[in-house]
Amino acid sequence: MRKSVLFSVQSIDTFAGNSYRMFQEEEFRLLIDQAYKFKGESILLGTAMLDGKALYSNQINIPLLTINRHGLIAGATGTGKTKTVQIMAEKLSEQGVPVLLMDIKGDLSGIAKPGAPNPKIEERHDKIGSPWIARGFPAELLTISEQKGVRLRATISEFGPVLLSRILDLNDTQSGIVSIVFKYCDDHALPLLDVKDFRKVLQYVSNEGKELVENHYGLVSKSSVGAIMRKLLEIEEQGADIFFGERSFEVEDLLRTDPNGLGYVNILRLDDIQSKPRLFSTFMLCLLAEIYQTFPEEGDAAKPKLVLFIDEAHLIFKEASGALLEQIETIVKLIRSKGVGIYFCTQNPTDIPEPVLSQLGLKIQHALRAFTAKDRRAIKLTAENYPLTKFYRTDEELTSLGIGEALLSALNEKGIPTPLVRVLLIAPASRMGILSEEEKVKILQNSILQQKYEEDVDRESAYELLSAKLDRAEEETLEPEKQTPRKTTTKRTTRRPEKSTFEKIATHSLTRTLVRELARGILGVLGIKRR
Repeated sequence: MRKSVLFSVQSIDTFAGNSYRMFQEEEFRLLIDQAYKFKGESILLGTAMLDGKALYSNQINIPLLTINRHGLIAGATGTGKTKTVQIMAEKLSEQGVPVLLMDIKGDLSGIAKPGAPNPKIEERHDKIGSPWIARGFPAELLTISEQKGVRLRATISEFGPVLLSRILDLNDTQSGIVSIVFKYCDDHALPLLDVKDFRKVLQYVSNEGKELVENHYGLVSKSSVGAIMRKLLEIEEQGADIFFGERSFEVEDLLRTDPNGLGYVNILRLDDIQSKPRLFSTFMLCLLAEIYQTFPEEGDAAKPKLVLFIDEAHLIFKEASGALLEQIETIVKLIRSKGVGIYFCTQNPTDIPEPVLSQLGLKIQHALRAFTAKDRRAIKLTAENYPLTKFYRTDEELTSLGIGEALLSALNEKGIPTPLVRVLLIAPASRMGILSEEEKVKILQNSILQQKYEEDVDRESAYELLSAKLDRAEEETLEPEKQTPRKTTTKRTTRRPEKSTFEKIATHSLTRTLVRELARGILGVLGIKRR
């Protein structure tokens, strides 16, 4: 009798438990269905999960309207972050949105070719309620180093004195000398294109032209110039001599679509850059500043104009000075209005500075590993970055996520955070692997951008003009008999006063000077390229 009663109680408990779980699942399904369906266009990322089980066709979509609100893709090594980047790039390309991928591990180039069918992929998509169709996407291979690809360059002038000083991590005195160099070159029509131009002018203002420059622009300390030279050498050793120069890359070339309306996936090859973090952060800041300077205001457009995915994002912040971090934070806050979204991909959200992390609307969190007490504290801190929910114990979910699963929170079309959801992500439609060297060569052979930027241009600039000026001065010194009595010595020639800045502006340069200073813009970067 007692066994019968006990059995009945257990049955009732089991029935009640099952009923509660069914009720909870229905409540959860309704919540997710309402939160992740939108009036405007959206991209599909997967289906919701509850209690470790994928819920058939309870699909998770992200509105295109809020993609420019930036995002984070985080998780431990091997949890599927790179494939999530690939998925988002594919979905954006399908919507006609061009993408720039920072391919630091070298495994994103396969997006140019269709993927291969697999029973596990088919099983995954059956749960999601969406067919899997293999396809490749239009791609460009870019480079800022010696690797094969469309070469991305920028001139020293395009950085401007403020940004260049911050990249070199200069103090106020050294930054003032950089400003003098730029002003002197502006006033004397000396284009600053590459590293040798900048170095030549630094040498000139601290030696042969020191007295002239100090009379018109201010004191130039040789010790400060020496410090700038050493800082310049640091980034030059990481490949800045390859990056700085012409032909300058035009950021509008990132906005291309193919004849079928697919957005180009621009893959920046960076698998040789991990030993050159200063060059990487220099390039990224220059690119973001140039985009901000060049692109018009978009407001809240129906879809973004361009989306950037920065893999191994900790490399940018690890080597950045305080001033450089402030610059990055400023750009991230402002660039959204240009219709540009930035997505940082890293192992742990704590790799991203708090002011930047607070600007990220979409968060996709793959599994984290709790091997140490420090890891467990980091996981609890990460869990606090997500909306509260009664359906998940967030810190426990973070350590139990499988490969291709993630916790996700986004912004809806009104900019309100969506409920936290565990997602079984779709599989990439393109190849989940790298291209062969032959395939890369073929892409470059058919690239319009490769034809446009492959030629190295070394036109006459500050280095050549100053060298010629010094050569002439030396010839005048060696042949004094050909000079008039008042111009017989190099000393008198060097001291010959040139037109003051005021005289130049008053005579013929007012409009040009005004436009130039305005064009340099909020971050000291020239928006108008000097050809």
